[in-house]
Amino acid sequence: MNDQIIKAIYFQKLQSIAQLSKTFNKSIPLITKSVNSLLEMNLIEGNDLAASTGGRRAIQFKINNNLLKYTLVIALDQYYTSIYIFDLENNIIAENVDIYNPLKNKDKALDIIIGLTEALIISSNIRTSNFLGIGISMPGFVDTEKGINDSFDKQSKLYHIKKHISEHFNMPTIIENDSTCIAFAEQKFGAAKNIKSSLVINLNWGVGLGMIVNGQIFKGSSSYAGEFSHIPLSDSNELCSCGKKGCLEVEASLTAAVKNVQAALNAGEKSSLESEQQNNLLAQGDALLESAINGDQLAVANLGKIGYMLGKGIATLIHILNPEVIIISGRGAKAGTILMPQIQTAINEFCIPRLAQATQIRISETNKQAQSVGTAAFIIENLIQTLIKTN
Repeated sequence: MNDQIIKAIYFQKLQSIAQLSKTFNKSIPLITKSVNSLLEMNLIEGNDLAASTGGRRAIQFKINNNLLKYTLVIALDQYYTSIYIFDLENNIIAENVDIYNPLKNKDKALDIIIGLTEALIISSNIRTSNFLGIGISMPGFVDTEKGINDSFDKQSKLYHIKKHISEHFNMPTIIENDSTCIAFAEQKFGAAKNIKSSLVINLNWGVGLGMIVNGQIFKGSSSYAGEFSHIPLSDSNELCSCGKKGCLEVEASLTAAVKNVQAALNAGEKSSLESEQQNNLLAQGDALLESAINGDQLAVANLGKIGYMLGKGIATLIHILNPEVIIISGRGAKAGTILMPQIQTAINEFCIPRLAQATQIRISETNKQAQSVGTAAFIIENLIQTLIKTN
C-alpha cells in the first residue's frame, strides 16, 4: 500500500487522507496507518491545509523533496539526444538537451549517449546512489518487458540499449517508447488527465501515437501498437524511413514541412526564413515553428499542409477507436493554432460527423517537454520500491 500512496501523491502533487481513501477505496484508518508509516520513514511530509468544506481543514501530504533523490532521464528522438535530472517534484535540476546524435549511427550513437549522461552526472555533483534509476525513451519497436528496441538489428548496441546503460551506470533502468511516455505525461499531468479514452499524437520529426484505453496505456499484443506514422494515407512516391511508400509520415511530420519549405525557398519563394538559413534540422524546425507563429506565409502554408494530412489520419483513428479526446503533443504542438484549422478541415471532409462530434481535439501545453516528464513518471511508476527500500 505504501508504494501506491507515494505514487498517488507524486502524480497528484498534494493529497489528503480523505482523498487517498477515495482513490483506493480503502478505509480511513488503513490509509492513516500507511501515511503515518511513510511520515516515519520521512518519505512524505504534511503541507498546506486543504480548502475548507465547512469543517476542520484536512492536512495535505506531498513527497519529501529534501530526500535528495532524483530520476535520470535519457530522451531520444531520431536525431537528437536530451539528458535530464529531475527531482521528486518533477523539477529539472540539470539538463543537456538537443544534442545532434542520429540513432541511425547505432553504436556510435550509444557511445555519445553514455558520454553525455556521464558528463551531466559529473557536472550535477549528484552521487549515483541518489538516483532512483534511469529511464530511456526512444522511437521504434520498444519491448519494455524484454528491454530491447527491435527497430535495430540484434548485433547493434542500440538493440540492447537498456542493458548497456544499466550495466555502465550500475543503476536500475527502464526503457519505453517515446510516444508512450508522452501519452503517460498527458494522462498524469496534462490534457488527458481524468479522461478514460484518449489518443496522444507525438508530432516531431516523425508522427507517433500513444493510446489510453479505459484509463490504461494500451500497447497491443506485442507492445508495438501506435505506429500512426505508417498508415498508408499519402499519395507521395517518397520512401518513408521504414522503407515503404505511402506512409503518413512523409507528408505529416516536421521533417516533411522543413523539406517542403527548403524546396520552396530554393525555387525562389519569398519568406522571412530566407534570412534564417540553417544547416541543421533542429534549427530549421524551430525557425519554421517560430516563423509560422509570427505569420510568415510560407511557414504557415507548409505547417497547414501537414495539419491537413494529420487531420486525415485523425479521421481514421476516430473511425476505429472513437476516443473522447485526441491530443496533439510533442515538438510540433508549439504551432497548434496554425495546425488546428487544417486538422479540423480534414476531419470535416473525411470523418462521419456523428463520430467527429464525439471527439475533442486538443493541443498540449507541455509540447516537447512531455517526453522527458513522461519518462521520469515511468521511473516512479516502476522503481518507487527503490525509494522505500533505501529508507
